[in-house]
Amino acid sequence: MSEQAGKTPSVHAVKAKMSGHELSDFFRGIAERHMLGSIVFLCIGTDRSTGDALGPLTGSRLVEYGFPQVIGTLPEPCDAFNLEARLQSIPEDQVVIAIDACLGQSSSVGYFFASEGPLTPAQSVGGKLPAVGDYSVAAVVNVHGPKPYWTLQVTSLYQVMGMAEQIAKQAAAAFGLGP
Repeated sequence: MSEQAGKTPSVHAVKAKMSGHELSDFFRGIAERHMLGSIVFLCIGTDRSTGDALGPLTGSRLVEYGFPQVIGTLPEPCDAFNLEARLQSIPEDQVVIAIDACLGQSSSVGYFFASEGPLTPAQSVGGKLPAVGDYSVAAVVNVHGPKPYWTLQVTSLYQVMGMAEQIAKQAAAAFGLGP
């Protein structure tokens, strides 16, 4: 994993709120700076919770689009239990793009927060995991409330699948890949 990916990256990186369509510029900027072979998509989440399945759904779609290095798919999720071990498997010279679901304000549901910097997995539910990613995309899948685990369980699968597809499609277009 690269110096910024899981070590001491700037935790104060600017996060830009954007629509799925606007993700194309974000991914295009990454594609202009880094070769595809140096990119690892780290798609965080579990297939056991509708709202938290965004990462594995996105990872599976990225594989279908032809991305060579994807960690976190439906058959092999990258979740709170194995995240740190999976991070150790990433070579230091690789650029990590972290993707995860999150909860937020009602006006942000359906939007993405993209950053040239890390995200902190499980933050919405009070988890304590390391910040990850040289770049990151956090998808706001539902409203943050007093019962975040319950909220993730009752999040619309349609919403989550659509957001996962938007991420994968925009990344594939930026890197010149197709299904």
